[in-house]
Amino acid sequence: MAAFDVSAETYDRFMGRFSRPLAPVFCDAVLPGGGVPASVLDVGCGPGALVEELSRRCTAAGADVRRLAAVDPAPTFVAAVADRHPDVETLQAGAEELPFVDDEFEATLAQLVVHFMDDPAAGVAEMVRVTRPGGLVAACVWDHGGGRGPLSPFWSAVESLAPGTAAAPSTGSSGGDLERLWRAAGLAAVREERIGVRVDFTGFEQWWAPFERAAGSVRAYLDRLEPSEVARLRDFLRTRLGEGPFAVEAEAWCVSGQVPG
Repeated sequence: MAAFDVSAETYDRFMGRFSRPLAPVFCDAVLPGGGVPASVLDVGCGPGALVEELSRRCTAAGADVRRLAAVDPAPTFVAAVADRHPDVETLQAGAEELPFVDDEFEATLAQLVVHFMDDPAAGVAEMVRVTRPGGLVAACVWDHGGGRGPLSPFWSAVESLAPGTAAAPSTGSSGGDLERLWRAAGLAAVREERIGVRVDFTGFEQWWAPFERAAGSVRAYLDRLEPSEVARLRDFLRTRLGEGPFAVEAEAWCVSGQVPG
């Protein structure tokens, strides 16, 4: 599973502005009645957007959560979550080799992670393995394949200026991908749906500034460009989006299933 080589703060500024508001929407979609199971694992926790929401819900409801655990392959993210949420059991690990025995958790969740897995089928199989019979396995991934993700305005501009160079959608980021993975893993009561968020920006510079220190495929692409090419892309985006204020609406595919037994 791919690890990010950026600080938690950098990732928070770049993608956290979308992943944080998505977390409560994801939880509402997959946790019946908004409750939190007694033991939950967050796979690919990143800097902790989903952990933060799960912890908030536990505190607000006085829920009797006996165990909240999180894993991520990036040491910077693991350290950040451990510092921000000292009551959460946080370990460095990829989805394909989870450091837990069988049937440890009542729910295993993965927010914005499946498309980063080196082997999505193996990662989902591990999520199933560590979840108890009757337990919940759920995930969501931005709809990059449908052009509705938070980075879609950026990649659409890239494609307009340099056709054929935009990042190709990864497994999990198109409609039906997650449902097929969940069914292939043997999960029951599989359900896929769209969820989404709207993020408001006061102006173009507020939206663009985090791209100067981006992460993932955006960082890799921008690092290949000359400064003049980056400036051209920025100006093109400014023309498209306007000076603001404006909003970016982003959608994700969300899937849930139950471990048989």
